[in-house]
Amino acid sequence: MLNTSFLARLVHEQAGIYGERTAMSYRDYDKNEWIPVSWTEFSNTVFSVSNALLDLGVAVQENIAVFSQNKPECLFVDFGAYGIRAVTIPFYATSSEAQITYMIDDAHIRFVFVGEQEQYDIAFRTLLHSHTLQKLIIFDRKVERNPQDNVSVYFDEFIETGSARLYQKEVETRMSETREEDLVNILYTSGTTGVSKGVTFTNLMFHDAMIANDKVLNLSENDTALNFLPFTHVFERAWSYLCLAEGVQLYINLRPVDVLQSLQEVHPTCMCAVPRFWEKVYAGVQEKIRTSSPVQRALLNEALQVGKAYNVQYKMRGLQPPLSLKMRYKFFEKTVIALLKKTLGLENANFFPTAGAAIPPAVEEFVHAAGINMVAGYGLTESTATVSCAWEGLPKTIGSVGRVIDGVELKIGENDEILLRGTTITKGYYLKEDATKAAIDADGWFHTGDAGYIKNGELFLTERIKDLFKTSNGKYIAPQMIESKLVVDRYIDQIVIIADERKFVSALVVPEYNLLRKFAERHHIPYTDLPDLCANPDINKMLLFRIDTLQQEFAHYEQVKKITVLPAPFSLEKGELTNTLKIKRPVVNQNYAAEIDAMYEE
Repeated sequence: MLNTSFLARLVHEQAGIYGERTAMSYRDYDKNEWIPVSWTEFSNTVFSVSNALLDLGVAVQENIAVFSQNKPECLFVDFGAYGIRAVTIPFYATSSEAQITYMIDDAHIRFVFVGEQEQYDIAFRTLLHSHTLQKLIIFDRKVERNPQDNVSVYFDEFIETGSARLYQKEVETRMSETREEDLVNILYTSGTTGVSKGVTFTNLMFHDAMIANDKVLNLSENDTALNFLPFTHVFERAWSYLCLAEGVQLYINLRPVDVLQSLQEVHPTCMCAVPRFWEKVYAGVQEKIRTSSPVQRALLNEALQVGKAYNVQYKMRGLQPPLSLKMRYKFFEKTVIALLKKTLGLENANFFPTAGAAIPPAVEEFVHAAGINMVAGYGLTESTATVSCAWEGLPKTIGSVGRVIDGVELKIGENDEILLRGTTITKGYYLKEDATKAAIDADGWFHTGDAGYIKNGELFLTERIKDLFKTSNGKYIAPQMIESKLVVDRYIDQIVIIADERKFVSALVVPEYNLLRKFAERHHIPYTDLPDLCANPDINKMLLFRIDTLQQEFAHYEQVKKITVLPAPFSLEKGELTNTLKIKRPVVNQNYAAEIDAMYEE
C-alpha cells in the first residue's frame, strides 16, 4: 500500500511498518555479493545524517549537493536533508568540472557529497576556487584525499557526528514544520541547446506524482526493482521514491556497465529504463537469432511471431486471442520465451517503465512479443517525470506514450505543442525568472517544446519542435523520428541526421565496430585500421543499402541520401553527449563540420 507521507517522514514511517525487512541492497565489489540494508537501518542512518547536517549548520531550505554514482549513501543524504527541510541537488557522476562549478555557484552550495575518486578530484579542484563551497563529504573510503585538503571528511566520519543525535529535537521540530511548498530538489537540465537550468521540485510535486502513478501501475511491496539509471535523472529519482513509498525492495546498481550482470543476479520484477537499453537487448537477440542453427532460428522467429500476434495484436488492444493462438503462445511462453527471459534475468518480470526518448516501434514490438510488459511513457524533468504512461488494464497502442495521469492537465497548443498544467508541474527554474517566464505562460501552462496529438485517449509524440530541421528546399524534417527508425539496424550503434538548411538529408553514422570488422573479413575487404575501414567505399555502400531498406516509408525528401561513417563514437568527453546521453547537435555539427560539408560538395 502506498505511503502518502511527505518525503521528510517517509523512510521513518516505512521503518515502523517493515522493521528489519530489507529496504535496499547494494553490491559490495570487494566481497562480490549484495549487501542488504533493512528499513530500521535505513531510518537510523537517515536520522544520523539529519543530525550531522545540523551539526554543519545547514539551514532550512539551504542547498546541498550529491555528486556520485548510484549508492545507498545518495538516498541516506537525500532523506536526511528532507528531514531538516534542506534541499538536495544531484550532479551526474559524469559531470565535468565546468558543469559542477556552474551549478555550485548558481545554487550557492556550501557542502558537496562525492562518490568516488573521479568525483572527488573534480570537486576538490572546484573547492580551491569556489566562492561558496566549504567542504566535501566522501562516500568511498578508498578515495585518496589531496595532500592540500584539510577540510574534507569521509562519510563514516560525518555520520559519527550525528550518531549521538544531539540535534534530534531540532530534527523533529523541522520535520513537523514541513510544508507542501518547501523545495526538496533542484535538478539541473542536461542542456542540449543552451545553459543548464535548475528545475525546482516541492514536496507537493512528489506527493501528488506518487499518488497519480500508484493509481495506474501494478506495483506493490512484493516487487523488487533494480536501479539502473542515475538517481540524478528525474525518471529514476521519482520511480525510486515511488518504490520506497510502496515498500518495494531496491537493488542499487553502482556501475551502469554492470546492469546485465545485475539483472542476472537480482532477477527484478521492475526496472525503469530508457529506449537505448532495449535497443541493445533487441540488437543482441537479433544477432543471436542470426547466428543460431536453422532449427533454433526457426523456433526463435516463430516464438516471437506468435508472441507479437498474442501480445501486440490482441492483449495490448484489450482483445481476447483465439484459442489456437492462445495455446501456441502458452507453449512458447513456457519454452523458448521463458529461456529468452531467463537469459536476460527477466523471468520474474512484472513491468518495465520506459521513457526518455522515442522508442523504435520494432523494438517496442519485440519487447512485448517476448512477453515483457514495457510500460511506455512520456515526461520531462519539469513534470516530475510522468505526464503519461500505459495504464494497467486499458488498451495500449505501439507508438503511443500512454494516457495522461490524474492531476495533469494537457492541451495541444500552436504547432501541435504539448502544454501542461498541474500540481506535479514545476513552478519554475531556480533563480531564472526570464527562463521561467519563457517556459510558463500567464495562464500557468508549461510549454514542453514537444509536438503531439491525442487519439482514442492515448498521447502520441510527433517531434521535438526545437529540433525540426528545414531543408534549403523548404521541407521540414523531424530528425529524431528518422533516427529512431534507423538505429534498430544491427550495424548502427549511433546515428545523427543532418538536414538543417541543406539540400538533402545526410547522416553521421557510428557503426557497431565489431560487426563491421566481421563484415570486412567475410567479404575480403582489406583495411589497415578502423579509420581506413570506416572510409572504405564498400562499407559506405553496404550501410547506405541497409538504411535504404529501413527508410522506404519516409517521404522522398526525408530519406538519407549520403552518410559518413565515423571511426569513433560520440562522447561525453568531446561534449557531444549530455549526461543523459542525448546528442548535443550543435556540438556534433561543429566537431564534424568538415565531414558534413564534404557530403554536400558538388
